[in-house]
Amino acid sequence: MSSQSFVLQPGQRSPALNVVGVRINVLVSDTDSAAQRITLQSGEEGAGPPPHCHDWDESFFVIRGQVLFTCAEQRCVCAAGTLVHIPAGTVHAFSFGPGGGEMLEVTGAGSQAIPMFRALDREVPPGPLDVAKTVQVAGEYGLVFHL
Repeated sequence: MSSQSFVLQPGQRSPALNVVGVRINVLVSDTDSAAQRITLQSGEEGAGPPPHCHDWDESFFVIRGQVLFTCAEQRCVCAAGTLVHIPAGTVHAFSFGPGGGEMLEVTGAGSQAIPMFRALDREVPPGPLDVAKTVQVAGEYGLVFHL
C-alpha cells in the first residue's frame, strides 16, 4: 500500500465509535497510511479500559482535561500537553479525570487497535457492560485484560 497525502476537515470524520464508554474517532487508519494509525479518544470522568496489554506500541497525547494512566504499576495524572508512550507488552490502563478529557492515540504499522475498536463498537452494545463479550472480542485482536 502506498500512502498519499490528505487533509481531514472536522466535518469529514466518520461517526465516533463507542468502545466501552470511550468515544473514538478514527483519524488515520491502515487504509490511509502504511506507517501509523491515529485516533481521537474522549470520555467522561472514569471512562477508560481496565489493565491490559497487547503486542503493539502506542502513544497518547492529552489534549483536554486530565487522564490517569497506569503503566507497569506506576500511576500518573496527566494534564493537557502530556505525552505518554507505552511499549508493546506493557500492562497499562487509563481513565479520564474530573470533567472528562480528550487525547490522541498513535500506533504504528501492525497495530490491531482500530480493527478491534470497530469490532467492539459493532459487537458490544451500549448499556451495562458485557464483560465476557468484551474480553472475547478484544482477545481476537491480541488484547489481553489483566483483571
